[in-house]
Order: sequence, then C-alpha cells, then structure tokens
Amino acid sequence: MVNVLGQQPRYMQLAQTLINEIQGGRFPVGSTIPTEFELCEQFGASRSTVREAVKQLVQLGMVVRQAGVGTTVKATSAEGSYRQVMQQLSDLHRYTADTALHLLKQETVEIDDPSLCTMLEAKPGETWLRLKGVRRSPESVDPICYTEVYIQPAFRSLTGFEDAPHTPIYSLIERQFGEQIAQVQQEIKAVALPADVARMVNAKARAPALWLSRRYLNRRGEIVEVAISIHPAERFSYSETFQRGWTGA
Repeated sequence: MVNVLGQQPRYMQLAQTLINEIQGGRFPVGSTIPTEFELCEQFGASRSTVREAVKQLVQLGMVVRQAGVGTTVKATSAEGSYRQVMQQLSDLHRYTADTALHLLKQETVEIDDPSLCTMLEAKPGETWLRLKGVRRSPESVDPICYTEVYIQPAFRSLTGFEDAPHTPIYSLIERQFGEQIAQVQQEIKAVALPADVARMVNAKARAPALWLSRRYLNRRGEIVEVAISIHPAERFSYSETFQRGWTGA
C-alpha cells in the first residue's frame, strides 16, 4: 500500500485520500479523476492545495495529466523507483516512513581521513558512531541505496535504531539527548557506483549513481549527524519546489 502520510500538510492528506480511492477501485486505471475545480468543491480546499495533491500522484507515477483529456489514472501503485519530494523538513519524515533502513553494521570509528574530518567538521582522533546499512522501499525489489550515518561523539551511545527502521536517526537523538535539529544542509552529486556498494544494492559497478549527503545541525550550528547515501540512478529521483521570495519588476 502506498502511504504518503506522516506529519503532513493539507495537500498531502488530499493526496493520500486520492491514492486510497484509486487503490480502492473508485477511479480504475484508464479513468479520469475529477477536475481541479471539482476536487476543490469536494474537499472544500483551495486550488493550489488540490494542484499540489494531484502533483504528488503524478510524481508517484499513478496518474498522468493530458491537455484536453484531464488527469488519467495510470497505475494503482507507485513506480518502481523511489521519488523523493522535498519542500520542507517534515518531508524527511515521509522519506523514512516510506522506506526502511536495514542495518548491516554499527561501530565506533576514529576519524582521521582529512576529507571526512572536513565533512564532519571533526578533529583527527575524534571517535564517532558509524552505522552502515541499505534502505529499502516497498515498491522496489532491490535496495534503493547504501547509507552510512556518522553520529557526533556526544551522542555515540544512541540506541533504538535497530528496532526503528522507519524512524529518522536525528529524531532518536532528539528524544534521547534533548537535542534539537535546527537546520539540514544537503549536497547531491553524480558519481560512478563503487564496486563494494554495487554488491550490497545488487547493481552494476561503475553504473551512474547519485551521492547524497545530509548534515544535521543544532541551534548552535554544530553538526549532530551526517548521513551519506549512494543511490543507483534508476532507483531514485529527487524533486524540489522553490517558492519565489523576491518582488519582480
């Protein structure tokens, strides 16, 4: 079952209702769902809210928009690759709710590699908790990515992640240590899939991949956690919406 809920805004709730109705047979494959105007009336929602809700279904590959035809149901489940839609921090909760982290190894490691020291803003010799695992999605037979998580020394006694594959690591840190994440810095780049990672995710070595890192900072601007994921290109796509924040002439 496709589920896009969590702590979500109104448009995500509407999207989940439409998904449920498609999967329940109200709108079979090949049929069209109501127009934006009709959905606005049915849900008592604004047009922008309805438009965003339908957009989620388009991004999941469940419907397709066609000029002069309307919005047609294409499938009753999401496409095989995982598409992450990021518009706000709460969307990270949806990512972990939709997928599961399967832990392969946990260890404390001494940080001495210069590039890793720079990424973690760590001093050589610091001992961080490192988690290694693969993340899976119900819509994909193979793992969607390999993930390494580095947790700052003050929180290296963190527990509970083994039994909470759908819970964000930073949420566990907040609960257990009274810390609060104020900012997430994200970087994405194209890479060739390393051979050791390829074996873990059942993919071809040197195939195109996306390397994604997230650095979680507290209110003092200190790094609490760094997560690095490598995704085979065909199993993951990323969508982000930018709102205009300036006044044009």
